Amino acid sequence: MKPIVIVQHEADTGPGHFERYLIERHLPSEIVRVFAGESIPRTAVRYAGICSLGGSMSVNDDLPWIDEELLLLRDADQRGVPIIGHCLGGQLLAKAFGATVSRNVMKEIGWSEVDVEDPELARDWVGTGSSLELFQWHGDTFALPSGARRFLTSRLCANQAFVIARERHSHLGMQFHVEMTPQLIRAWAGDPHGKQEIDAAFERQNGVGVQRAEDLMLDADERTTRMSVIADRIYERWLRGVATGD
Repeated sequence: MKPIVIVQHEADTGPGHFERYLIERHLPSEIVRVFAGESIPRTAVRYAGICSLGGSMSVNDDLPWIDEELLLLRDADQRGVPIIGHCLGGQLLAKAFGATVSRNVMKEIGWSEVDVEDPELARDWVGTGSSLELFQWHGDTFALPSGARRFLTSRLCANQAFVIARERHSHLGMQFHVEMTPQLIRAWAGDPHGKQEIDAAFERQNGVGVQRAEDLMLDADERTTRMSVIADRIYERWLRGVATGD
């Protein structure tokens, strides 16, 4: 099987539970560490799937690798290679297919309720239920690309997850961070820059949509365990379109 390439944009935004999921199932992967100067692949021909992770930058920033990653995602679509995007990765996926990415009305930082909007599609990707507790950390939001179906939404950010269905696979864009582990949450909440962002957003938004650092970490082990069950459903569904041959 060809490897699944994981595009990591910053040192502290690692693949977390996604990488663990692949390892447990003996699925090959490789990481492109953009933050360390590694080059975005020019083509997806070597890969069975593409995972794009998060990052504190915007897809609208003037960074040379952003256009390179957009080209990779479009090439993957042309070659029938499925894509999964987490937060910034979901925004990159949306932009690659012609949708705009802009500032959200409010930042979402911390644990929040995400609601099911399309029950049929949601049942296929996350199982049954009307709402999910998921982890958020974003200030931007994506519009929906042409042909995309949204199946998760929230009070403060309408577009939480969308699917672009192809003949044999699907691309998935997510605004939330379903890949989080307790270690990642503690690292983000404990980072001085992260704490500064939390405090500033909390004050500006009067606490709406933003949790204090200590609340992010409250019961992090139990919460991520529950979220990982949802993540496993998502990853399992996405992997149906990943080619298992050589």
